[in-house]
Amino acid sequence: MKKSTAVLTTFALTSALWLSGCSGDNNGADSSSAATGSASGGAQAFPLQERVTLKAVTQRPALAPSDFNEMEMAKKLETATNVHIEWDTIVDTDYQEKKNLLITSGSLPDFFLNSGFSDSDLIKYGKDGTILPLNDYIDKYMPNLKALFDKRPDIKALVTAPDGNIYSLPVGEELGSGQEEIGANPDFLYINQDWLTKLNLQMPTTLEEYHKVLQAFKTQDPNGNKKADEIPLSFMNAFWTGDIGYLFGAFGVPDKTYQPGSNAFAEHLNVDGGKVSYAAVQDGYKQALAYFHGWVKEGLIDKESLTQDVTQYFAKGKNEPEIMGSFLWWDHTDVVADRDAHYPIVPPFKDMIVKWNSGSALGRGGAVITKDNKHPEITAQWLDNLYEPHTAAEVRWGPEGVWFDKDASGKLVQKTDLANPGEFRQKVALGGAGVITGDDFKTVVAPEARAQQRMDDIKNIFVPQMQKEKYPNIFFTDAELATIDSIKPELQTYTNSMRAKFLLNGVTDGDWDDYVSKLKKMGLEDLLKVYQDGYDRYVAAQK
Repeated sequence: MKKSTAVLTTFALTSALWLSGCSGDNNGADSSSAATGSASGGAQAFPLQERVTLKAVTQRPALAPSDFNEMEMAKKLETATNVHIEWDTIVDTDYQEKKNLLITSGSLPDFFLNSGFSDSDLIKYGKDGTILPLNDYIDKYMPNLKALFDKRPDIKALVTAPDGNIYSLPVGEELGSGQEEIGANPDFLYINQDWLTKLNLQMPTTLEEYHKVLQAFKTQDPNGNKKADEIPLSFMNAFWTGDIGYLFGAFGVPDKTYQPGSNAFAEHLNVDGGKVSYAAVQDGYKQALAYFHGWVKEGLIDKESLTQDVTQYFAKGKNEPEIMGSFLWWDHTDVVADRDAHYPIVPPFKDMIVKWNSGSALGRGGAVITKDNKHPEITAQWLDNLYEPHTAAEVRWGPEGVWFDKDASGKLVQKTDLANPGEFRQKVALGGAGVITGDDFKTVVAPEARAQQRMDDIKNIFVPQMQKEKYPNIFFTDAELATIDSIKPELQTYTNSMRAKFLLNGVTDGDWDDYVSKLKKMGLEDLLKVYQDGYDRYVAAQK
């Protein structure tokens, strides 16, 4: 991998600018002289004269190294700051449980990077002092973040708790806006065009046409190995992407199962005419379950879809011989690698309603600093550098020379020789910090080629049939969070487990009545009132 001094220059320049009160240009900064500038207001210039070690806990994707210090970006950050991070990384699928155990045991790091703290976590641990309010640190030690807040007060509002404190930092990328935002529909349905061609089939335009295509994939040996090993349809049940709930839109009730760290997140919620509803008790949802159970019985749906993890899922797409007929995912290259050219998107079926995913592009699940931190000021400075736009891009995707090159204008652009960007990003990006705004995508970093393609696909293929309303990212009150915390975890687990059960075994009228009755006894109506109140308050605030 090529080395680059861009991050060093950026860090040194940031220190020099905010310590001296001067302004300058990245390309003209002298990193060695800037880094030795004198500190003011109790802050220290980077790189520090004496090395400081901080302990950090963060979540990581399955393909990332367990020790983040093996990453080129982590090495650059340490060189630039003389702050050594002892990383305790937890695979993202296990993170929430292990994070909670760490806090309960009292074994706190100095900070959590990609904290994934829920709103209730932030309120609870902010009140009891487990995590520090960051307002003063932002004002005194975090000029990059403060500048972002000054320019974008909506982002400051996003991370400001109802008590007025900021306990966690914002994180995310603004790619597109409204219905055309890159994550508006996280589930693209892809199909094997080579198999369609071989079997003389057309791209399906209705659910029933798709059904017949899947039957042909199963019975007509399209991979030609004389074995019944084809997988007509596979997906990741109740995952943030690749979920079959997208296809429930063919019955008028798209189902949303994105499950971030925030327990307050609006899973299974739809909004129509300002009214919030729970998809998993609607008649269309029941019809979808019964219909797709028929596909399970026919062997058209991969039963492992209900239990498989990402590693297993991706392995099927890359299997030799080729066995995947169609699948749901964010981007086909992640699943099928260099076979992606013959896996086009299946456009939404006639009369299908496409989900408009809940939430927003930016979140408040970034870093938190704990009460056990002996160097909170230095930690704040270190984190602030991750909010300089150039560095934020490198943190979120990978360093210059590894993920990025620079074009003639100085804008960061994705390298052209990345064979599988989705997997590679998991291996080289620290993640969990930094904000890339829409303006940054115009001046600092070019959208990843596949990201631009995805935004184009969202706009041209999905928006015409997309829902007109969605549930936003709301910071609930203490009382509302208490209601959510007391009801949602058990109710959510039950909803998802029963969805898998109904898909596998079918659903009778009696089964359905019992299921809906139990959800109501578990507090569904109280939970929906909280979500409706929060939504109404959000709408009123926009006027």
